[in-house]
Amino acid sequence: MRIIEAHSGISALAGEWARIEEGGRVVEFDGFWESSLTDSASKGLPDVQIVGPESRIHTINEVLEVTTKPIIVDGDTGGPATEFEYCVRRLERLGVSAVIIEDKVFPKRNSLDGSARQTLEEPDLFAQKIERGKRAQLAGDFMVIARVESLIAGTGMADALARTEAYVKAGADGIMIHSQKASPDEILEFAREYGPVCERLGRRPLLVSVPTTYNLITDRALADEGFDIVIHANHLLRAAYKAMKEAAAAILSADRGFEAEPLCVPTTEVFEIVGANRVREQDRLYSKSERISFVIPAAGKDPVFPELPKSQIAVGGKPIIDHQIETLRKAGLTNNKVFVIRGHEAEQFTRTDVEYRDNDRYLETHSLYSLFLAQEAMIDGFALIYSDILFNESVIHQLIGSGGDIVLLIDSSYRYHKHDVDKKLDLVVSSRGPTTRRRRLQPNALLGLSRVAKGVPAEEADHEFVGMAYFSERGAEILRTVYHDVAKRDPSPFHEAPSFQLAQITDIFQEMIDRDFPVQGLEVSMGWIEIHNRQDVRLAEQELLSTDAANR
Repeated sequence: MRIIEAHSGISALAGEWARIEEGGRVVEFDGFWESSLTDSASKGLPDVQIVGPESRIHTINEVLEVTTKPIIVDGDTGGPATEFEYCVRRLERLGVSAVIIEDKVFPKRNSLDGSARQTLEEPDLFAQKIERGKRAQLAGDFMVIARVESLIAGTGMADALARTEAYVKAGADGIMIHSQKASPDEILEFAREYGPVCERLGRRPLLVSVPTTYNLITDRALADEGFDIVIHANHLLRAAYKAMKEAAAAILSADRGFEAEPLCVPTTEVFEIVGANRVREQDRLYSKSERISFVIPAAGKDPVFPELPKSQIAVGGKPIIDHQIETLRKAGLTNNKVFVIRGHEAEQFTRTDVEYRDNDRYLETHSLYSLFLAQEAMIDGFALIYSDILFNESVIHQLIGSGGDIVLLIDSSYRYHKHDVDKKLDLVVSSRGPTTRRRRLQPNALLGLSRVAKGVPAEEADHEFVGMAYFSERGAEILRTVYHDVAKRDPSPFHEAPSFQLAQITDIFQEMIDRDFPVQGLEVSMGWIEIHNRQDVRLAEQELLSTDAANR
C-alpha cells in the first residue's frame, strides 16, 4: 500500500484524487497518514507533542470527512498505557484504520531532527502498552503498529530486532522500522532479518517503511524487499509551504497578484476539488425539483380491470395512486403539486392532497387529450407518470436530475422478460441501436431517440418506454407549442392514432422527434414495475413484501 500524508481537508483531497496511468492501469494512493509533524507544522508549532488530542482529532475528522480511503494515525509515543487504551477506543470510533506508536519516552522529539536526543522506552514497558491497546479495541480490524526507533537512536540492528520480537509477541499488527540515513541499506538489512524473526514466532505482522531520507529507492523496490506499506510522510505539507512562500514573495515583489498566478491553481479547480460544483448542481436540482408538478393521466377504462380505474387497483392492500404519491413524498417532493386526470369511475378517487382534472370525454379521447387537461401544470416543467406503474425514489431522482429538456425513462431489459401476447409495448429505437449488452459503465447517459411507438418492429427496437417522462421548463414549452400547432390542423390519422382526438402520449413524442426536437432517453433496468394484469399485481406484492423484509 502506498500511503500519502494529509494534514488538512484540502491536502487529503489532493492525495485522494492524485493518480497517473502506467502500463494501462491507474496508479493512486491507497490511504492517508495523519502525521504529528505535519499536523503540528500546519498549525505553526514544533513536533514535540504539544498539539493536544482534541486538535489532532479535529484534523483526523477533516480528512475523514472528505475522503474515502483508510487513514493511519501517527500516535507519537501513545502516552501512558492507560491513556493509550482510551486513544485506541477513540480512534476506532472515529473510523481510523490504524495507529502507529513509537518506542520513545514522553516527551518525544522528531526522529528526523539530528540534533535532538532520542531516548527509547524500555521494550517490556512498550510491549505492555501494545498489549493493552490491542485488548482495548472493540473490532478486529483496527490495527496497532509498533514503530521501532533503534536505528534512529543509534542502538543498532540487534536492538531493533530484539524490540521487534517483543512487540510481535505482544500482538502488534505491524512493525515500522525507521531510519534517517540517506541510504536504504540498513532498512533493507532489517527487512531481510525480519522474515526469520517472524517465522520463528509463527506470525508475520505488516512491515512498514517511511522513505523520507532514503528517497532514491522506489516503492516497488521496497515492496520487493518485503515491505507491505510505504508511507510518504510529509511531502504535501513541505510542497505546500514552498509554494506559499513563493506566491507570497511574488506578490510582494510585483506589488500585485498577477505574477503569482503561475504558482496557483485556478479558483475553479479549488471549487471543483472541494465539491462546490456538486453542491451547486444539487441546489439547482432541488430548486428545480421544488417547482415542477406531476401529472398522472388516469381517465381511461382498462378491459382487464373494467370495474375500477387503473389507479385504484390495490397492490398490497393499497391503490396504485397511493403508492405513487407516497414514493414522491419519500423522495422529498413533499410540496409539489400532483394533478390526476379522472374519467372512468371518477368518484372512486378520494385523495384530498392532489388536484383533479376531469375528462368527461374519456370514451371519445385518449391519453394525450387527458394530459392537456392539466396544461397549467406544465409552466415550470413537469414529470409525467402513467397511472399503472410503481416506482422507487431513486428512479424519480434520476429522471428529474437527468439534465435533458425532454427525457423519457426507457428500459432495455424488456427483451429478457416474457410478455403476454395481448400486451403491446411502447417500443423505442435509440441512437445506440440494438445491443446484446445488459450492463453499461455509464447508466445515466442520455440517449437520442428516433422512434417511439407500439408498431416498432421488435428487431429494430432496443428499449421500452416505461411510462415516465420529464419535461424541463423549455421542454414543456416545446410540448405545448407542438401540441397546439397540430391541434390547429387536427390531422387524421396522427401517427398511430386514427385521429388527433384519439392520440396517445407516445404519438406527440414521435411528432416532436420528427420535428427534430431533442427527445432523449434515460436508461434504467430496475426500480419500476408495470401493472398490466392480475399476475402483475401478485408479482408487485411479492416485490413489496421482500423490500419491507429487507428494510426491517
